[in-house]
Amino acid sequence: MRSTRTSAAPRRGRRSVLAATGLVAALALTATACDGSADSASDKPDATTSQAADGGGKVQIPAELAGKLKEHGIDADRWKDGGWKDWDKDKWLSDAKDFVNPVIEGLWKPDRMQSAKEADKTVTTKDASAGQGVSDPDPAPVRAQAEKTPYHRNAAPVGKVFFDSPDGPAVCSGTVVKDANHPGKSNLVWTAGHCVHAGGSGGWYRNITFVPSYNDYGKSEAELTNANPTEIAPYGNWWADWASTSNQWIQGGSETGGEGAAYDYAVLHVKPERGSKSLEETVGAALDVDFSVPSAAEARKMGAWGYPAAPPYNGLKMFKCVDIPGRFSLSPTLPAMHRIGCTMTGGSSGGGWFRVRNGKSVLVSNTSIGPADNSWLAGPQLGRDAETLYQNMSKTYGGR
Repeated sequence: MRSTRTSAAPRRGRRSVLAATGLVAALALTATACDGSADSASDKPDATTSQAADGGGKVQIPAELAGKLKEHGIDADRWKDGGWKDWDKDKWLSDAKDFVNPVIEGLWKPDRMQSAKEADKTVTTKDASAGQGVSDPDPAPVRAQAEKTPYHRNAAPVGKVFFDSPDGPAVCSGTVVKDANHPGKSNLVWTAGHCVHAGGSGGWYRNITFVPSYNDYGKSEAELTNANPTEIAPYGNWWADWASTSNQWIQGGSETGGEGAAYDYAVLHVKPERGSKSLEETVGAALDVDFSVPSAAEARKMGAWGYPAAPPYNGLKMFKCVDIPGRFSLSPTLPAMHRIGCTMTGGSSGGGWFRVRNGKSVLVSNTSIGPADNSWLAGPQLGRDAETLYQNMSKTYGGR
C-alpha cells in the first residue's frame, strides 16, 4: 500500500460495528468447490517440475524468454544465476511488451519470503488534497480483523505476491480471479500495478511470484522457525509468466502514486513452479471481477483482504476490513477511487476488495493508497479500461 499524508478534513461519524460485520458473513470468499483440505493429496501441486530441465536436472529458461532477454543485451544464464540483481537503469525493462519473468526454482524459500518488505510509498499532502470537492469526507478508521484459519477454507483466493525490487525482496497481496474464456481453469491473479511495475521512472519488477493461502494456519514467526514449507505455501509457488498493468500506471505511476494511482491495477498469468493443474483447480476457488463501477449506494459495503506487513503487523497473517465505501480523488481530471476505513498497512497493497452482487462475492477493486496514520484505504475503480486489460490477458495468455 502507498501511504499518503493528508491535510485535516471533516470525518464521517463512526459507523455501527454490527453493520460492518454483517458483510463479513456475506462475503464468503471460498467457493463451495473449495471444500477440500490443504492436506489432501489432490490439492497439492504435482511433484514434476513445470520447467524443462537438462540431463543434470538443472532448470532451463525457456527459449522465448532467453531470446527476449538477449534482445535487451542480457545473458539468460547470468540472469538465472543472479544477474537479475543488476538494476542498470539503461537496461531496466519497462515497456508493456518487455515483461520477462523466468522461473528460478527454489528462489522463494520460506526465509526469503519472510524477509520481504512491504511495498510502501508516500503521497504528499498536496497530492492528497488536490481532489477536495470531489472526494467524500475521510472515513472513520475501521480496525482490521484477522481472517479465520485455515485460510484455504475461509479466503482461499487470497494470497501474497512476492517480487524483487532494487531495494530487495518485496511483498504485496493478490487474489485468484476467474478467467472468462477458460472457465474452471483460471491462472489469473489480480493485484496492484505498483506491485509489478515501478511506474514512469522505472520498469518491471523481477521474480514475481504468487503464493495462495500463505501461512495457511496463521502461525507466529516463532512457530514458523521450523515449519514445513507446505505450511508456508500449501499450494506451492506460482510464477507470473505474463503481467499486464495499465498504460496510465506505466507512464504516470510514481513514488507518490502520481496520475497513475487511479489506474493502479494489474493482472498476472501464472504457472506453478512445480505441477501441471491450473491455479483455480489447485486452490479450488476463484472470484468474478465486477467492472460495473458501482456507486456507494449500489455497493452498500465493500471488504478489503490482504497481508499487512508494516507495523504493527508483520505480514504473516491475513486481515480484512469491511466498510461503507466513499469516493476519493487525487485530481478532478482523474477518475475517483473507492475508499473505505481500514487500519491495514503496507503489504496489503494489491489485495482484493469485494462486494456481494446477486448473492455472490465479486472483486470490485484492489488496495492502492492510504494515509500515513493508516486509517483508510483507497483503490481504483475497475471500469472499461480495466475490463479491456483483463479480457486481453484472458484471450491472449489465459489458455497457456
